[in-house]
Amino acid sequence: MAVANSRIEWTESTWSPVTGCEKVSPGCDNCYAEGIARRFAGSKAFPNGFGVTLRPERLDQPLRWKRPRRIFVNSMSDLFHDAVPDEYIVQVFARMWWSPRHTFQILTKRHGRMHSLLPRIEEHLRAMADDLTLVDAPTPLTWPLPNVHLGVSVENQKWADIRIPTLLDTPAAVRWISAEPLLGLVKLDPAWLAPPIACPRTAATLGGNSESTAAFAQLARAVARRLTSESTEPVPGFLDWCVAGGESGPGARPMHPDWARSLRDQCVQSGIPFYFKQNGEWIRRRDAETWEDPWTSPRVRWVAPDGSVHEHGAYAGEGRSQGWVQVQRVGKKAAGRELDGRTWDQFPA
Repeated sequence: MAVANSRIEWTESTWSPVTGCEKVSPGCDNCYAEGIARRFAGSKAFPNGFGVTLRPERLDQPLRWKRPRRIFVNSMSDLFHDAVPDEYIVQVFARMWWSPRHTFQILTKRHGRMHSLLPRIEEHLRAMADDLTLVDAPTPLTWPLPNVHLGVSVENQKWADIRIPTLLDTPAAVRWISAEPLLGLVKLDPAWLAPPIACPRTAATLGGNSESTAAFAQLARAVARRLTSESTEPVPGFLDWCVAGGESGPGARPMHPDWARSLRDQCVQSGIPFYFKQNGEWIRRRDAETWEDPWTSPRVRWVAPDGSVHEHGAYAGEGRSQGWVQVQRVGKKAAGRELDGRTWDQFPA
């Protein structure tokens, strides 16, 4: 399955040389890919339902796409699932190597396998590069591949603490996190962020309200990397991009708006490009076009900062003082993509 014009906001196309997966953490509970696969189970597209299935006939699809684009790899699976053979993952990386005009976005919840497998992938690609020098190599091999962005899913603090350190110890040109669905507050450890560089002329504009400010912050972080190492290779330890958003689809859980605000503010302060994908199915009740009765409507809830969800307004008095927010289910389209009155569409340079 390949989609040349993806509806996923932060990418342009999807490429799925593997389909099917298994749930490993709370972010998987309402997996959209599983819903699609179950609906079309037994069809040509999903003969094994949501079982892990290799699709070798799709490996060369990016080679045929001439226009440069951002490509989300395996939107219907996890490339580093245990059921995907090492040799097959090497073949996926080879196609990304041979397609330097594209930017490939890989997202995984299997951070451990990704980390352990990357050195072996490099070894195989270097051997392949030596063989190709005898003929016409598609493009010289640079490692890590400069057009491959490695990311991990981070739905709450627990999984941020588990997955992000492993990601930052994995060789990659760009390292990113996807906090979607965002199910709790996530605090980014200072050790995961590049040290900022002070500049009096830009200090007043580092609030992140302009794209030029974001570009300067990225440049400052790139310089900081070089200052911390004699090597020209990317230094493990820094995040390059953050995507965040609420959950959508059947069974979607509401997101407390303060969780998204916190990630945004941390990214702005650290110069990390921030992309807010969506509010999800739910929005603060006061922002909904039509208010529903909180006592009778099944579409009204109270969300606490700790992630707990409560049904009735009887909790309102005590809850408000503790940071609870009343939300109403209005659907993904009506909830929109704005966070505090603006959209956030920043990408890594």
